Amino acid sequence: MRNFKFSAMAFIAVALITGFFACKPKNAGNAVSADAASKVYVAPGKYDEFYNFVSGGFSGQMSVYGLPSGRLLKVVPIFSINPENGYGFSEESKPMLNTSHGFIPWDDQHHLDLSQTNGEIDGRWIFANANNTPRVARVDLSTFHTSEIIELPNSAGNHSSPFITENTEYVVAGTRFSVPPDDVNGDVPINTYKKNFKGTISFISVDKGSGKMDIAFQLQCPGVNFDLSHSGKEKSHGWFFFSCYNTEQANTLLEVNASQNDKDFIMAVNWKKAEEYLKAGKGRKQAVKYAHNVYDEKTHTATSEIRTEVTVLDTKVLKDICYFIPCPKSPHGCDVDPTGEYIVGSGKLAALIPVFSFDKIQAAIAAKDYIGDYDGIPIIKYESALYGEVKKPGLGPLHTEFDGKGNAYTSFFVSSEVVKWNIKDLKVLDRAPTYYSVGHLCIPGGDTKKPNAKYLIAYNKITKDRYLPTGPELAQSAQLYDISGDKMLLILDFPTIGEPHYAQAVSADLIKNNSVKFFKIDENTNKYVSKGESTTKVVREGNKVHVYMTAIRSHFSPDNIEGVKLGDEVYFHITNLEQDWDVPHGFAIKAAGNAELLIMPGETQTLKWTPDRVGIIPIYCTDFCSALHQEMQGYVRVSPAGSSVPISYSLGTNLPKADSSTKK
Repeated sequence: MRNFKFSAMAFIAVALITGFFACKPKNAGNAVSADAASKVYVAPGKYDEFYNFVSGGFSGQMSVYGLPSGRLLKVVPIFSINPENGYGFSEESKPMLNTSHGFIPWDDQHHLDLSQTNGEIDGRWIFANANNTPRVARVDLSTFHTSEIIELPNSAGNHSSPFITENTEYVVAGTRFSVPPDDVNGDVPINTYKKNFKGTISFISVDKGSGKMDIAFQLQCPGVNFDLSHSGKEKSHGWFFFSCYNTEQANTLLEVNASQNDKDFIMAVNWKKAEEYLKAGKGRKQAVKYAHNVYDEKTHTATSEIRTEVTVLDTKVLKDICYFIPCPKSPHGCDVDPTGEYIVGSGKLAALIPVFSFDKIQAAIAAKDYIGDYDGIPIIKYESALYGEVKKPGLGPLHTEFDGKGNAYTSFFVSSEVVKWNIKDLKVLDRAPTYYSVGHLCIPGGDTKKPNAKYLIAYNKITKDRYLPTGPELAQSAQLYDISGDKMLLILDFPTIGEPHYAQAVSADLIKNNSVKFFKIDENTNKYVSKGESTTKVVREGNKVHVYMTAIRSHFSPDNIEGVKLGDEVYFHITNLEQDWDVPHGFAIKAAGNAELLIMPGETQTLKWTPDRVGIIPIYCTDFCSALHQEMQGYVRVSPAGSSVPISYSLGTNLPKADSSTKK
């Protein structure tokens, strides 16, 4: 029996990796709606109905699409440097990528969650996770700029993140990799996992007005892998639900050794109870080190602060915060329906979908209907928490969204399909093929109290033959389904950047009318701002040269600079004087070892440049701004170290001599 179990597990693992089952789904030829083109057509000059915010995976960024057209609107840099606009390269934005490990230029961005008020999307912010170096970011949806990034101590692999409570009281983040806590000696044998490794859940508070984040407290939990999570709603407000796997606590060959148990867990967290313990002083102050980075839209500058303490609540000691619920098998998704009553677990190696009842969970806790404990955490009896099971829905369930009409939609990675089923009677109502090996799903507002169930988007892991070949690597594949009727209708394929994971969508009306069109130059308080050409200058401070420069259609001021020497560090502080929508200016200098800048109207950004040779070096605008864009250029003269050539600068005149320092 043991050998059979191992062989079966190995077969499933191989199937998951190779896509054995992910051949063309049945009825593939009939999958596309006959009137698909009319359903997705957005006439020239017209806006899409929805914004679709899609995680960028290994790109570290977030992409923004319009729906139903599938048009790419913007790529928002968050956790990775972006030479297109200078994010992470400009002196103002570099601090955004600071961590306790130093400057980290890349990350793996998996999940997104829009801010909510009363369980409905409010359109103010979207939160993003960094899976590699654990961080959570907040993006301001009035500017589509990354406004804040906070690092998470005691964490590794910030995958179960960044999911929010229904009034955005907290952004909640669970660690994928359990590790020794930061304040103990981590130099321990890896195979002492069961003794020394712990899981950590972070509760990050969010200020209702400004959005500013702070780590309110952390929960120290047993050493398992936390996967996806969602907050309770309505009756289950005050609770959070996490999927957990690797309850075997394996530390090697997890595809086999972490797939032995028939059931892993959903962990139910009573965060209101945790708040009570915090207020009562039951938390332990722990010495840690983490970065908190904030971008100020008035100074157009980021600052980074290293913090050194968090408060930790030990769930093994405070036993009425967390409860485990058995869930088959290696669960990935953990999703809560709009009423807050039903919690859906999606075991990626299971052949069914368990649906748990919040009311039954509460009754089981009250009756102490437990089958034991796991590292001090009570385990609720499976049947006592279970509402029912969806039988034979498909192979490899991953993630579930809701339409607000009593129906759920679950992705099936192995059988490459989306399955629609009724929450009350647990009957399968429809299934639609995906191309191929679907991961996450998105319905606008599908994880809130009020879904807008017109469309469903499937984000697939394998593309194969869906687009024109582009060598060994193909674009990532997303597919749009019309779910306004009883049957799901495939109406569009569209490619995405990076590898899309969890995504969000919202009515465009909630965001588009609050969009900032330009930054008011009079409100710019950057230290190096030039609010007019009369204030531009070039200043030497030892071997540092500061160029206070403006950009406006179609010239830089100044555009001729002399007196720079080898060994100097030159800082170009560029202020875009435009006060009009969609008129950014670029700035580049030949052979810059970092990037260009893209400066928004009314904004100041700084590029550091170290010349590597003597000569005349061109500068120019990289973003087409007018009919005379090609004429928007200038020159920097670089002289040898020790040269007597003084600093001089001009606009519209030629310098008469190298020793003149007057500005004409």
